[in-house]
Amino acid sequence: MAVMTVLTTQNPINIVQITDTHLYGKSAGTLLKMNTRETLGHVLNLVIEDESDIDLVLATGDITQDASDEAYNNFLEAISNLDAPFRWIPGNHDNAAVMDRIAEGTDAGEKVVQINNWNIILLDTSILGQVHGKLSATELEFLESSLQAADIDASIDHCLVCLHHNPVPGSAGWMKDIGLQNGPKFFEVVKKFEKVRCVLYGHIHQELDFIHQDVRCLCSPSTCIQFKPKVMNFSLDKVNPGYRTLKLFADGKVESKVVRVPGSTFEADYNSPGY
Repeated sequence: MAVMTVLTTQNPINIVQITDTHLYGKSAGTLLKMNTRETLGHVLNLVIEDESDIDLVLATGDITQDASDEAYNNFLEAISNLDAPFRWIPGNHDNAAVMDRIAEGTDAGEKVVQINNWNIILLDTSILGQVHGKLSATELEFLESSLQAADIDASIDHCLVCLHHNPVPGSAGWMKDIGLQNGPKFFEVVKKFEKVRCVLYGHIHQELDFIHQDVRCLCSPSTCIQFKPKVMNFSLDKVNPGYRTLKLFADGKVESKVVRVPGSTFEADYNSPGY
């Protein structure tokens, strides 16, 4: 069982999810003509303005677009403005080994956090060089052992499981091959244990809140470009970047909302056939 931090804080626990920031080493870096460092700045300014007493920030993958040391350091510099503890996991554009090296000596890469009577479990679904994701045998074993340990721990009543890739197929036709390849296996493990209350992810750059196999699933918008749902071919959605908040209550209830940057739509290449 992995070493984990145990925190005691307020009820409800206040979580902020930041996902798919797609930062570059150079500040001028753009994704489909959108400057990802600038849009992250807008999102974080909104978090600072609207959120208080943040207990944990979860950065759920695609931290960078170029997987450079400079890009990860840019993220660390930006996220430090929130003055809150955070954990990160890799996405398909990241390099897990680089993230581990950058995070050495910090808690950023820690995979289990207990806050009050909640356990937060963070998974690595990335495959270096591939868009789709998969939970390795080792990672599936880690998930099962973590949930098993939580199941017999009287101080833990509820679990939140976080990953980057969507474990349920996305609604857009072009997304059919980019999600978690072994999503059914993931839910097979999750369903063995009664304490899992919610699954949290990113990757498909949109807001979702639904029930799958009796488990609540939350997907959150990127801090940069947004993908249009329910279309066959790749298309950007003309909605602004944002973040998600989660309030985790001692009785297992989860309240969550997405907050988007107000104002006019950000510039992007809305006619692009892909990226």
